Amino acid sequence: MSQTASHPRAKVAVLISGTGSNMAALLYASRRADCPYEIVLIASNDPEAKGLRLAEAEGVATFSLAHKGMKRADHDIAMEKAVLESGAQYIALAGYMRILSPQFVSQWEGRMLNIHPSLLPKYKGLDTHARAIEAGDSHAGCSVHLVTAELDDGPVLGQTPVAIMPGDTPETLGGRVLYAEHQLYSRMLEELVTRPFRADWLLQKVSELALCLPEVEARESHGSPAWRTGGKSGKFFAHFSERHHGEPHVAVLVKTDGPDEMTALIERDPEIWFRPAYYGASGWAGLILNRPGVDWDHVRSWLERSWRSVAPRRLTGLMDAADQF
Repeated sequence: MSQTASHPRAKVAVLISGTGSNMAALLYASRRADCPYEIVLIASNDPEAKGLRLAEAEGVATFSLAHKGMKRADHDIAMEKAVLESGAQYIALAGYMRILSPQFVSQWEGRMLNIHPSLLPKYKGLDTHARAIEAGDSHAGCSVHLVTAELDDGPVLGQTPVAIMPGDTPETLGGRVLYAEHQLYSRMLEELVTRPFRADWLLQKVSELALCLPEVEARESHGSPAWRTGGKSGKFFAHFSERHHGEPHVAVLVKTDGPDEMTALIERDPEIWFRPAYYGASGWAGLILNRPGVDWDHVRSWLERSWRSVAPRRLTGLMDAADQF
């Protein structure tokens, strides 16, 4: 089953300042029947940007607002308003030549990505091709990364190396790197928007949260990943469930106070909770993870609560003491 068959396509806004060739690559990739994202807005800080004309011709909504004469924060607020009104859940920067304010970036942490014409962390900033040639590198390339407040410094999602050929100029090298950019960007955007529904990524996320708790070890239980605490005689406090027994859910199973609380949780939020086969009889509830908009603080708090229900008092006492500070 394709990703788009089981989940709505992610809505993406693309910010540009010029011709928007990477925007075009993203847009045309999105026209594939099984592409997990759609472009809902092309926005620019330059009303004359050529990419806007392409977007209009292809029937994509556009927004533009010149930044000259505006405070950076005010311009960012206007751009973000247009993005939110489009319904976009992600932002892709494609030749957007404005440094975004930290407030804007923090609002979209983990949901905004950019493409850079170098193999990061090499050659952040401008003139990347000339710098790679001058350094005598064998390869230049491009990187797609998540956007953070520091320029070209976010986690790298993927890279494509491009060989530097004898006699290359920044222009000739840049032309080949651009081909690589057009291939890489759509793949990495697809990877990012499908993460919230992929069992491998969800397992990694849950494991990171679980292993932050005191004296936790990952152990298999009935053939599935699980986590326990308390040493050799320790008890399990969480189990990872990947569509077990025909269920459609990827979930983490956590301990509640018993079947009554589990039933109440499910009745109140059936989109978030379910009764897992076998485990449900003893009050374990399934916290569904393969759904849009998971609140990971909520997942963290339930993992901690479940951990507390089985952890030795010496550990919960240490936790309580730490919480005082």
